[in-house]
Amino acid sequence: MCGGFSWVNEKTLKSKILIVEDYSIVARDIKERLEHLNYNVIDIVSNGEDAIRKSNKTKPDVVLMDVVLKGDLDGIETAQKIQTHNNIPIIYVTAYYDNKTLERAATTLYSGFILKPFDDVGLNTSIQLALYKQQHIEELENNLN
Repeated sequence: MCGGFSWVNEKTLKSKILIVEDYSIVARDIKERLEHLNYNVIDIVSNGEDAIRKSNKTKPDVVLMDVVLKGDLDGIETAQKIQTHNNIPIIYVTAYYDNKTLERAATTLYSGFILKPFDDVGLNTSIQLALYKQQHIEELENNLN
């Protein structure tokens, strides 16, 4: 299941994931995939404002963020606002892949970019790498303090 990652541990497998996706059928599919992979989906929200509130309240370990959302904020703007207050890895899950989108996404220092349609291996790999990177960033910060 873990794709041979020797650094995968109980903590990473029980990680809290927030899904930000405005199409309910896609959101439910992602949730089912994540639960099958033993992740803890803490919630599904469909717009940027709710994503910001939920991430501030629940402090997920990873946010899976659709780039195109209904409402005033798109996924990239939402990620920027989330990262202003929280050090939470953002993984974009999107069908939109062009240079302009990538350039905008790069301003958020995102942890992954998954193109729809995706498979469980790609989803799991992106989450595990984001968690691994975040764990090492936190260790480096702790060692500097």
